[in-house]
Amino acid sequence: MASGPYYRSYVRQFPFLSVMSTALVWFRRDLRLTDNPALLAALQHHRHVIPVFIADFEAEAPWQPGGASRWWLHHSLAALQRNLASRGSGLVIRQGDSLPVLQQLLRDSGATAVYWNRLYEPALVARDKGIKTALKEQGVEAESFNSALWREPWELKTGGGDPYRVFTPFWRNLSSQLPPLTIDPAPERLPAPANPPASLPLEALDLLPGIPWDQGFYAHWQPGEAGAFRALERFVDQGLDGYHTRRDLPAASASSRLSPHLHFGEIGPQQVRAAIERASAGRAAIEGDAEHYLRELGWREFGHHLLFHFPHTPEQPMYARFAAFPWRAPRDYAADLQAWQRGRTGIPIVDAGMSQLWQSGWMHNRVRMIVASLLTKNLLIPWQEGARWFWDTLVDASLANNTLGWQWAAGCGADAAPYFRIFNPVLQSEKFDPEGAYIRQWVPKLAAVPADVIHAPWTAKPARLAQARLRLDHDYPLPVIELAASRDRALAAYQELKAG
Repeated sequence: MASGPYYRSYVRQFPFLSVMSTALVWFRRDLRLTDNPALLAALQHHRHVIPVFIADFEAEAPWQPGGASRWWLHHSLAALQRNLASRGSGLVIRQGDSLPVLQQLLRDSGATAVYWNRLYEPALVARDKGIKTALKEQGVEAESFNSALWREPWELKTGGGDPYRVFTPFWRNLSSQLPPLTIDPAPERLPAPANPPASLPLEALDLLPGIPWDQGFYAHWQPGEAGAFRALERFVDQGLDGYHTRRDLPAASASSRLSPHLHFGEIGPQQVRAAIERASAGRAAIEGDAEHYLRELGWREFGHHLLFHFPHTPEQPMYARFAAFPWRAPRDYAADLQAWQRGRTGIPIVDAGMSQLWQSGWMHNRVRMIVASLLTKNLLIPWQEGARWFWDTLVDASLANNTLGWQWAAGCGADAAPYFRIFNPVLQSEKFDPEGAYIRQWVPKLAAVPADVIHAPWTAKPARLAQARLRLDHDYPLPVIELAASRDRALAAYQELKAG
């Protein structure tokens, strides 16, 4: 992947005799060597470079990495360690408050500069600003860069100078000013000092779960930069052609599955864009598919734009009037929430999605919308409950995208679905999984149920289910909610809010 017209030759820029200094490169969620601007800047201006990772999860409170994210981070850091070692370097791992840890590393190494790539979560924006100010006051060169987005959140504004709240004009503006496709390959060697600072072992961070919940993850994912390259190659070769129409089919292999790799910065959006444009150049049949996929990456940018400008949205609705929405009380919805989390709602497409999430750490995007609609609209359970569950169980748990998705589903955020748009999970299942292949994969107890009744088995005659050796309310639960009545209840609640 690190070749072709979009990649420029890597050339060391410093005068060999005059620049003898050392720099720290502070890795966070930019766990790659290719097209890493902080790493490139350090290599251009310093003789020695020390890669550093600091486990400072308390700084992200109340959104510290969830269980699935910690699993991914462990394996991504291990991959980065191997990648650095192959280039004559290593990763210094430390734990604790980032500023004093960096200050200690500066003293231990004699480094005079710290370089990093920016993050956009509200708590980390504030932390990083404080760190940059403190380091500069101490005479340390401290510089940050953009490695995660095409355009940073403050770079795009409406005609009136405000942040965007609607995706279509945001994308129109963003797509008209995408940055030039110039991508720096990974350096062949990294100049490490003779005596780098001591490092904790990766295992000391205790990132892996204490129960074997993650065993299914290994069959689905290869965290790390090499895994990101392979996922991109697979998508370009097998998923891009027909993406526009096949992306909504959960049983198809049309999704790029790049979201966790992008979240942890194992690959950047410029690299993805370069591969997509290279694959579609001169091929009119897939140009529409390429444009549609790049637009999907635009939603990722939109999520970061919203999170930066509306930092209250991970916890509160974007529009204050939705704070008065009449959600059910926790004591009333506890059993329904647990059934949803465990994939025991009795609604096959929902249970398949929740099973896929639990077993693989990921869920198809169309199914994410279906399960979120059921939780927030049919069950009237606050969207924050769903956001928290996704946060802990998704390997691609991004605060920006998770917040955008859940507020969209609940109808209380930017560019949100109208309140009257309530997905009927049975109709969605029949349309996007007509043969029930996705359901059969993730809910094996329904594997023998005929396709014409697998989407709503409670409507089938007992004899047909008996042929499939399925007993409702024994082998598989009855629905926790009556869909039509719960839809009417939700519409009444939204109308009440609208009237108020």
